[in-house]
Amino acid sequence: MRKPRSSARSHLPREAAQLVWLSTGLSRSGGKLEDAYWEPRLASAVDELLRDDNEADLTAALDQLFEADGPAHDELADMVESRAESTRLNHDGKVWDVLLVACPVLAWSRFSIPAAPLSAETLGALKAQLAGHVLAKNAKVALANFLFSPDQLPRSFCETFQITCELGVRALTGRDFKLNAKDLPETNRFLSDTRYLLAAVAVPQGEALFRWNEPDGDKDKALAQWIAQAGPTVEALLPGCAFQPQLPDAYHAACRQTDQASRPYSLRAAIAFLQTTVNLEPAAMKAVIGPFHDQRLEEYRIGIGPRDSDDIYYGVVWPLLGTEDDNAEVVPEIEAILAEAGFQDVTIHDHRFPLEFCDDCGSPLYPNKEGELLHAEMPEQPAHGAAGGMLH
Repeated sequence: MRKPRSSARSHLPREAAQLVWLSTGLSRSGGKLEDAYWEPRLASAVDELLRDDNEADLTAALDQLFEADGPAHDELADMVESRAESTRLNHDGKVWDVLLVACPVLAWSRFSIPAAPLSAETLGALKAQLAGHVLAKNAKVALANFLFSPDQLPRSFCETFQITCELGVRALTGRDFKLNAKDLPETNRFLSDTRYLLAAVAVPQGEALFRWNEPDGDKDKALAQWIAQAGPTVEALLPGCAFQPQLPDAYHAACRQTDQASRPYSLRAAIAFLQTTVNLEPAAMKAVIGPFHDQRLEEYRIGIGPRDSDDIYYGVVWPLLGTEDDNAEVVPEIEAILAEAGFQDVTIHDHRFPLEFCDDCGSPLYPNKEGELLHAEMPEQPAHGAAGGMLH
């Protein structure tokens, strides 16, 4: 049973309680005119907390609404994301809209996937390719001089807002954002992972941001041109890697879309990895799919190994995202990828597995056909060449 909202608000700091009230009002709005009353007030309250670096009150309000009022939570989350990734700046007597843009790249390799500084020459090439194929004609752009791993991206809404403002100023003054790589955390090593370029796009207030916002623009065409033109530049940043550029977009939207795309990509990468390292064709492999629960269904794990053995050579975690739950059509999507690759032996468990990990190394445990949880172990193999080029 939900607690009365007035009682819940009384335990919140004043600024967080104000966000809860405004978000609740917006979520219960009956039309656009009422939206126009609530939205600027909520935006102004969020902006103040972002400028004050007050992540605690933003988080407190989001947590409160997550428990008490789903629609109001979604309104606040949308507003916080949009205000963190955008701002308005005055420059040369004009007002400019600024948007933080992420340019994701999916990649896999037997070796390390680089996360490294970018040269001035590379920055110049990427800006030209963005301007030519992704951004609207009047857009100005600045890039951060680093290829980020997911764990090197901004960790909070306030950090995201700070980099939006810093990059926005540089977009308007024609400078790029030079990071000190020593200030960034070390990245974890995975077979398949994502890398990000971060840019700020500035346009005169109210004008189009992206090429597909213009009358003759098209999103699919923009992606195809970005892949074709930026591909060689990206390839030089990812030696020894198979890779697939994703569509540059507003920061939070691009990250969500890439999280979605990374799941099938990781599974295909695992299959290609086993083919190249142990010379095991999909018809000679088995896949075992199991649902893993904590308080709720959290993820599916896919154990892959030789068809004629109980061994699991490699495993893939397929996490549930956003509002996905037990009713999401996840297993059919996994099955379709395996069938497309040529798997003929697929086992699907329907009972709940606990969310268990190896006590020694912390790696996820994967199911075998009998429903036992095993540590994925690769057989001893001589070294082979790394992957290269794009994985489709």
